[in-house]
Order: sequence, then structure tokens, then C-alpha cells
Amino acid sequence: MTKNEVRALIIEDERSWQQILHEILTDAGMVVDKADNLKSALSLIQSRPHRLAIVDLSLNGDDPHNQDGLKIMETLEKVDPECMKLLLTGFATVEVAVSVLKDYGAYTCLRKETFNRAQFRELIQQALTSGGKTKGNKLDKEVGQEFELDITPESGQTSNGNVLVAEDDAGWRGILSELLTDNGYQVCLCTSFGEALGHLRREKFDIALVDLSLTGGKINVNEWDHPLTAQDLEGYRLLTSTRAKGIPTIVVSGVATPKDIEKTYQEQGIFAFMEKQSFNRNSFVETIKAAQQTARARSELDVLTEREREVLDLLSQGMTNKEIAETLYISGNTVKRHLKAIFEKLDIHTRSAAAAKALGASSGMTTSD
Repeated sequence: MTKNEVRALIIEDERSWQQILHEILTDAGMVVDKADNLKSALSLIQSRPHRLAIVDLSLNGDDPHNQDGLKIMETLEKVDPECMKLLLTGFATVEVAVSVLKDYGAYTCLRKETFNRAQFRELIQQALTSGGKTKGNKLDKEVGQEFELDITPESGQTSNGNVLVAEDDAGWRGILSELLTDNGYQVCLCTSFGEALGHLRREKFDIALVDLSLTGGKINVNEWDHPLTAQDLEGYRLLTSTRAKGIPTIVVSGVATPKDIEKTYQEQGIFAFMEKQSFNRNSFVETIKAAQQTARARSELDVLTEREREVLDLLSQGMTNKEIAETLYISGNTVKRHLKAIFEKLDIHTRSAAAAKALGASSGMTTSD
């Protein structure tokens, strides 16, 4: 390790979590080593010291009984005692958390379900500014509070919009919710098709985030030899409802082939498709902002009548007044009256500005043949 190099260690078997943690740590100026199993983790621990280690409790897929992370914590305590250790897991109980703090010298325990990026960054700063590890700094009575990080936005915050999130994976729900609340959005979290559909019927949303598979990730995309159907993926069925309501919808999913992604754009008119395998938080935030602009443009057009919307759509296609009149079987003077009403309601003065409004409202939404 060079004189000014600060090295961190991520021990996590889920690629998406590896990427998220890696981005945060590198943004903080740290050099990052990664391991996804017990053997490679022990090798890295023996090879060099680390200022910080983030350890997943279970390193064997979805096995809730696997606790390889405790073996890693024990090794770190013996081999690299100055390393600040954080446990990040989706399986640990409060009892396990207390044991990790007491017996293995961990700084704190974080749950994936309630992972909070801002609070995590604060912990990273503590690691960077600390003169060494901080052993036993958490009292038992504090564990519950530390183990359940609060990601609820403060009261009184101005919302940038309401977002429906349909995602059955608790870890991903936490990640998406934290990113959205950090950027000022109110979030409605749903774990199933039925729950999401109920909220769609009762409430108004500006944006929707939908995982195509709402079945616990049990579908094996490599076995597919047919297009997406409502029977395959409940999330896909939900897209029909979000489209009918004109809600810009972003799919965040880990099960789809390129052919299926293309069909999802064509048939369901989604705003964007983001794959979990290559998820990038900066791209996600920019996509959300773009979707929100589209949502606001559509909301602005709600003041128009159905006929005025038809005229505006044809104008945005570059049609002249005469062509609009012929298409809608109305007179040229009627087209002029509709355009005057459109300009007044939208507070615009030119045909190009009107076309821009229409194009902004239709951005990301395609029609089905």
C-alpha cells in the first residue's frame, strides 16, 4: 500500500451490491479490493491490510443459514486488527448483530433492506478520519437503532413527485427507495402485482419503477424460448396499467433478453429499461429526472380538451393547418380556433413551441402496432 493509499475490502457475493458499494467507496477516494467467497476473502485479508472492510454475512447465494461472514470477521480481528469492520446483510438478526459487535469487534451492522446511502457515506468518512478501528463503541441497547437505519424523508420536505416502486426483492427496494428519497421523491413501495395495481387504481403517480419478475427471481431467463407474456412475468402485466394511465415507466429488472427488452419498449411503451446486472446509480438518477420532465409535460397538457390534444399531436408531426383539417375532417377555421386555445392554455406563441410541448409529453412512450 502506498503512503497515501487508503484501501477498502468488499466481501459480497451479489454482483449488484458489489457494484453499489464499490462506487461509493471509490467516490470517497478509496482503493477497493473485492471478494465473493470465503476462500478469496481470506486470501485478500492475508495479502494486505485494509482501513475498512464491508462484509456480507451469507456468502452462499440465498442460503439464510450460511454465516461465512462471521469467519471473515474473526480472521480480520486476528490478522488485521486495525481494520474497521462493517457487517452488511439481509439475513442477520439482532442477536447476530450483538454477537458481531461484541465478539468480532465490528463497528456496526447494517441491513440491506434499510440501506441508506447518505448514512453509509458518513460511516465511510468516519473510517477515513479515524486513527484506527473503533472497537466496542456501540452499546447493546444501541444495536436495534443502528441495525434499523431510517430512510424516511424528513417531514416538510418538498416532493419532486410520487413514484410507485414494484419490486419483490427487499434489497433492491431499499436501494431504489433510498436513491429516490435522496433526490426528493415520495415513494410507494410494493412487493407484488396485486399490491401495485391497487395503489395505481387509488392514487396518482408521476413515475413508476417496475421489476418484470415479481416472483422472487425464480424465472430462469436462459430457459426462455418464447417472448414475454402475462403468464411469464407479473411485472410485465403491470406495465399495461401504467401505460393506460400515461405514467412514464422505468423497468429495473434482472430477467430479460435483448429481444424481450425490445418487445417491452414496442408493446408497452416504457420510458426506459435498466438492467440490474449493470445498474449505475448516476444513470438511474438522470433517467428518473428525465422521466419526471416527461410527467410534468403530460400534466401540463391535461388542460387541453381531447380535440385540442388531437390537433396538437398532428401539429407536432409537422402537419399544416390544411393537413390537420383534412385528417380530422374539420374546417381550417376550426383548426385555427383550436390552435389559438392551445397557445393560450399552454402560454406559448409559436407552432415550434407547441410541437416541443407535445414531443416532451410523448417522450419515452411508443405506440403498439
